[in-house]
Amino acid sequence: MSIKPDFTLLAAQDQILGHGDFKYKVDTQWGNLDPTKVPVVNCHEMVMDRKGRMIMVTDEAKNNVIIYDQSGKLLSTWTLDLGRAHGLSLVDEGDAEYLWVVDNGGKVVKTTLDGKVVTEIPSPLTNGIYTEKMPWVPTETAVAPNGDLYIADGYGSQFFLQYDKEGNFIRKFGGGGKGDAQFSTAHGIAIDQRGGNAPTLLCTSRGHNSFKRFTMDGEYMETIFLPGAFVCRPVIYGENLYAGVCWSRLRYLEQTDNSGFVTILDKNNKVVSNPGGTAPEYRNGELQLMVQKEPVFKHCHDVCIDQDENIYVCQWNAGKTYPIKLTRV
Repeated sequence: MSIKPDFTLLAAQDQILGHGDFKYKVDTQWGNLDPTKVPVVNCHEMVMDRKGRMIMVTDEAKNNVIIYDQSGKLLSTWTLDLGRAHGLSLVDEGDAEYLWVVDNGGKVVKTTLDGKVVTEIPSPLTNGIYTEKMPWVPTETAVAPNGDLYIADGYGSQFFLQYDKEGNFIRKFGGGGKGDAQFSTAHGIAIDQRGGNAPTLLCTSRGHNSFKRFTMDGEYMETIFLPGAFVCRPVIYGENLYAGVCWSRLRYLEQTDNSGFVTILDKNNKVVSNPGGTAPEYRNGELQLMVQKEPVFKHCHDVCIDQDENIYVCQWNAGKTYPIKLTRV
């Protein structure tokens, strides 16, 4: 079977992207595999385990999880036969590491790294957390230091649901709307402990071009506004915050297809680099509009950072292409 090359990606190979101290060489070939043997639809999210393996989730039911080494070599695959697999989070419990896999069809499951299901969180429609008319389309999870699980219902009712480590429901917060404590596409969530501070929640409000910070009990604290950037989940590595931008407001300030890039924030939550996007600019302390500059990416859905601070970019709706690596220079 012949594979038609993506000439946009070939042209981008070896290009340098980014700004300031955060510049990267593009490697469009890093994750390429034989699509007749290991197909993908959307490369939704990626995490790195303690062995340095890159573990990716895709909504191709033949192989929901693809595991690479850092050279891009395929190590293994497995599947839960999920056609809408979307979220992937890793938790290190000391004795072992586990994955939380989220499917937009409503499944939220914890697995071993080789795909054995350990537990599943029941739908909030089955136990009175949601009323029967509330949609449930989860997108993401995060695990707190005390073991509490947070689930983002990003494509459903826009709530974040909190459970204890035994799976007992504690509370929900958020919901759709224009208020500070409300969301427009509550797509992702991460635990922020940078600077040795007490943990807080960073929650995505993609339609609002922002991350919103909450206490671990779901109380609103602040908004980090990223004008022009439809950000996906926040990814924290060291003192920095990284995110894939699925769309930008490239034309007429409207969400524009194939306009993604990557954004990087420092410890003070100031944007310091936009690989594939325009250079961040602040005027009188206010961040200006950010949009795609180099058409390397289509829709960046997630990023994963390795020990050398290289970035692996997973994309949605990008022609069934594999992850792109950005090697820091």
